[in-house]
Amino acid sequence: MNPINDERIARLRSKLEADRAQLVQRLGEGDHHGMTEALSDYSGELSAYDNHPADAGTETYERGKDIALLENDERRLRRIHEALQAMEDGTYGLCKTCGEAIPIERLEALPDTRYCVEHSPQQIESERRPVEEQFLNPPIGRTSMDEQSSYAGFDGEDAWQIVEGFGSSDSPAMAENPDADYERLTIENDEHEGFVESLESFLATDITGRHVSVVRNRFYREYMAKREGDALLEAEEDETLQ
Repeated sequence: MNPINDERIARLRSKLEADRAQLVQRLGEGDHHGMTEALSDYSGELSAYDNHPADAGTETYERGKDIALLENDERRLRRIHEALQAMEDGTYGLCKTCGEAIPIERLEALPDTRYCVEHSPQQIESERRPVEEQFLNPPIGRTSMDEQSSYAGFDGEDAWQIVEGFGSSDSPAMAENPDADYERLTIENDEHEGFVESLESFLATDITGRHVSVVRNRFYREYMAKREGDALLEAEEDETLQ
């Protein structure tokens, strides 16, 4: 037997019918939260992605939000239909799981509910996560191999260094080092490319390996300024550094 009297059921039915009419009107509107409009409708272009990537990103976000709002309205409408049908069947106010009476205070707050607080399915948090989260951690990508000392190949960090070399939002004004410039703002900017030790970057030999020459590049000048090695590389540099 339904523990709720006819007067309360009539009041709750009136509230449910009013909510149903509002949802039906909203779902029947032509724009459907703006879903009928496309970016090309007001941009005047066949494709706006090449010239307006930010607008395309905003459009994608807005469309995802509109779909979520529509799905929420449709789900709420189904719950209202089920509650009204339960009133006709005489099962309204009874929990679908345990069969116990739902407190009237809960029905007043949520007239479309079919469950008591203990068995409400909305208390179960979904463990589904967006697939994009798989690519957000670690920040440089899932292919960063720095922690594996045995790997010396091209990885995600190397890919980011190449892209970062074309520019980023960082500037020397935001650098901790007051002498920083744009070339030294990238991650591991002092990392050697094509050689391991600085000495390997400016010492050269001919095809026989007997005639050694010195390429006076930046690494050579830094090497000489730091007085690295057991002896000076060239005799003519001896006088300048004594």
